[in-house]
Amino acid sequence: MKILITGNLGYVGPWVTRQLRARYPEARLVGADIGYFAHSLTDASHLPETLLDAQHFVDIRKPPRDLLSGVTAIVHLAAISNDPMGKKYEAVTNDVNYRFSVEMARQSKDAGVRTFVFASSCSVYGFAEDAPRTERSALDPLTAYARSKVLMEEALSGLADDSFRVSCLRFATACGMSDRLRLDLVLNDFVASAVFKRKITVLSDGSPWRPLINVKDMARALEWALERDKSAGGNFLIVNAGSDEWNYQVRDLAQAVARALPGTEVSINQQAQPDKRSYRVDFSMFRGLAPNHQPQLNLSQTVDDLRRGLEMVRDNTADLRMSSFVRLHVLDQLQAAGLLNDRLEWVNRPAAAAVAGLPGGRGDIQ
Repeated sequence: MKILITGNLGYVGPWVTRQLRARYPEARLVGADIGYFAHSLTDASHLPETLLDAQHFVDIRKPPRDLLSGVTAIVHLAAISNDPMGKKYEAVTNDVNYRFSVEMARQSKDAGVRTFVFASSCSVYGFAEDAPRTERSALDPLTAYARSKVLMEEALSGLADDSFRVSCLRFATACGMSDRLRLDLVLNDFVASAVFKRKITVLSDGSPWRPLINVKDMARALEWALERDKSAGGNFLIVNAGSDEWNYQVRDLAQAVARALPGTEVSINQQAQPDKRSYRVDFSMFRGLAPNHQPQLNLSQTVDDLRRGLEMVRDNTADLRMSSFVRLHVLDQLQAAGLLNDRLEWVNRPAAAAVAGLPGGRGDIQ
């Protein structure tokens, strides 16, 4: 078995790598990533990629011909991965998350790949205040990121058949500690603010709903999708991935973090307009299809893991908004240094490699 993990040098990738290596000790695991955030490490004792058999540094908009050679399954994480980046780089978001991702899926099928697992998002539900959204609910994608996920799901539905099984996991909002941490996620941001500033500032009125899932539990769900039988969802499956217990209003999340870290002040902008990205999600289908891969971590454990992890990198995080753990800031830095163009392509490959912690002059590591 040969499994390709795209976007493995991001936030979710390190846990997916660990999960799949533990599950498939004899499999050939390969990573493929453009490397924007390869250097955004926390206090990792070693690179997560040491668990892989090969790491390729590639842009999925122009992958090498041999990338899919011998691959039997793909976990597709690669994406321009949040709303602020999608707003600033809308065309790139559409290209990476949809146009070229679909082309990669087509090429994968032609190359004999049997299983394709796509990391989608519950953000496709947009504004849904009335009741928890199921997989059959109407979609209301409000951002470039969410729209790209909808388009990709639609395209994949036309590719799936008996030879090419597709699973689209609409994940709740990710949270939790990772070797490549992100602080531009709601719970992670609140915990970091509590640890470093003893103050959580909620920019909205705090009313929006968000479902959450720990990044470790995301990895467990992806493992299930790789293994699922046709009887569990057919050749093409869209499923909400998360837990009903993890639907929270933003203000309640802030207060929960403050209780976990005593002495933390919470400031909520009661005059702000409500954030239209508000949705509760029904995860009963996932619970029925994947009873042995349900989320295991709760909010208290996730907050505590984040607190301990952030305290270890305290000296390297003077300004949260300007740290390497905020994805848009990293891209802005790389562009300011002349290393990325407006399409987020590497301009000076050797220099870019040095900045991003990649091996200069080579396209992969074997």
